[in-house]
Amino acid sequence: MTTPTPDDQSASKDVPPAEATTPAPEAPAPEAPAAPAPAVDRSVGTVIRNVFTAENSAMVTFLAIVLSLLVGAVLIVVSNTATMDKAAYFFASPGDFLSSAWDDISSAYSALFKGAIFDPATVSGTPSQFFGPITNTLEYATPLIFGGLGISVAFRAGMFNIGGQGQTIIGAIFTSYVAFEWTSLPGALHLIVAVLAGLVGGMLFGGLVGWLKAKRGAHEVIVTIMLNYVASMFLVGWVLKSSLFQDPSHAGQSISKPAEADAVLPHLFGSGLNTDIGLLLALAATFVVAWFFKRSKLGFEVRAVGLTPSAARTAGINVSRVQIASMLISGALMGMIGVTQTLGLANPNNNAIAGSIDAGLGFTAITVALLGRTRPWGVVLAALLFGALQAGGSAMQTNAQVSIEIITVVQALIVIFVAAPRLVKEIFRLRATKIDTTAAGPQATPPSPDPFHITTVGGQA
Repeated sequence: MTTPTPDDQSASKDVPPAEATTPAPEAPAPEAPAAPAPAVDRSVGTVIRNVFTAENSAMVTFLAIVLSLLVGAVLIVVSNTATMDKAAYFFASPGDFLSSAWDDISSAYSALFKGAIFDPATVSGTPSQFFGPITNTLEYATPLIFGGLGISVAFRAGMFNIGGQGQTIIGAIFTSYVAFEWTSLPGALHLIVAVLAGLVGGMLFGGLVGWLKAKRGAHEVIVTIMLNYVASMFLVGWVLKSSLFQDPSHAGQSISKPAEADAVLPHLFGSGLNTDIGLLLALAATFVVAWFFKRSKLGFEVRAVGLTPSAARTAGINVSRVQIASMLISGALMGMIGVTQTLGLANPNNNAIAGSIDAGLGFTAITVALLGRTRPWGVVLAALLFGALQAGGSAMQTNAQVSIEIITVVQALIVIFVAAPRLVKEIFRLRATKIDTTAAGPQATPPSPDPFHITTVGGQA
């Protein structure tokens, strides 16, 4: 065995074993500087430009209303023969025509506003004079809220309920019978039962449509159109001629017996103002329908069936049951139009029913639902607009001698323009999309990768 010499031992003590065998660690590579966050434009101009975009449905609806009123202004001028006579010498004296046209438009729309919202001349008048116009608007809007909600429920289920006229008539017949015949019911109970009767009448007539579609494959559009004629002929041809309904004091006239006083919808704001508690019922129905769509299981199933019936059926949803339930609810809401028309303050026949009890509201409700985009609170706003046009149109015809048919044209134009947002976009040169104003700084969460479009480097994922 070789014995280490003292020189070897001293050399091994000078160099530690670990340091002699372990290489020095490499210095870490410098980190690349973080990419600067993209500049975000949050100026007032950008916010305003984002409001005026085709994606903003509220702005598109507002511009559609403005555009419709502009077209209505042209019709007001054209329909005035005196103004058009001045247009014959327009280039000789353009001021005469322009002044007359402005007078026509300003007087017509001023009367429309005064009849629907507020008349400045009544500031020092009685409360009924001051609040009269807006309460008239609310009264006209009440049945349209019910109707718009009814159409919306059916539409969200993928069905088009054009049977509002028939369902309104049946609801009115049921309501009227209870209101004048069931006199033994005490006080408020008589009113409650009369309201429920109209609701049940419309519900049964609407449910018949749902059953025919779900169980027999009948198309709801054809069925509802035919049932409108059935209900109308039933009312005029038998109900109003029968001794059970016909009012003896109006012999030879197609008018039913009047409702008892305790079955009439009471005033909401006092006897001098033309709004009844039907408005509260309509707002309550709006709350219920909004909750129905957002919170209830059946509401979810209705929306699912409306989007894709085949996918809903695959997911285990009973499509037939949903269709029947949707038409039951839709018919019940349309029946409430019959209730308000029969027991409300807008009834011109002492709370009796006549052949014109539906007043075309079943069809107007379709336009209200479309204008409100079948959303409950959108329907309320649309109904208020149409109620204002109806209330103001009467004042416009009386005070400005402008045909109320122009209001009907304006209502139709509003729906046309709302249904064609691209046309409004092109006319007003709206941006197609909003400018992105979201922050994307270093603290922002990176977007999740798209599994179908993965970026590759050198051909490797």
